[in-house]
Amino acid sequence: MKQAIMKLDGLTCPSCMQKIEHAVYGVNGVQDVKVLFNAAKLKTHFDSAATSADDLANVVQELGYTVKSIKVKD
Repeated sequence: MKQAIMKLDGLTCPSCMQKIEHAVYGVNGVQDVKVLFNAAKLKTHFDSAATSADDLANVVQELGYTVKSIKVKD
């Protein structure tokens, strides 16, 4: 299990947070998702055999938000 922490740009309201959480949680291999609105960060744990941090970032970007940075931890 790996953890990804992404710095986001474009969050304007709490519904943005829910939209991102719902979309990322729907990706196969994702165990949990938490978007911190005030910090503009997404934290998630995922199975690296099923998906990657880049795949998750693409999901966020397809929703219209910018992923400014990604840190992955084991």
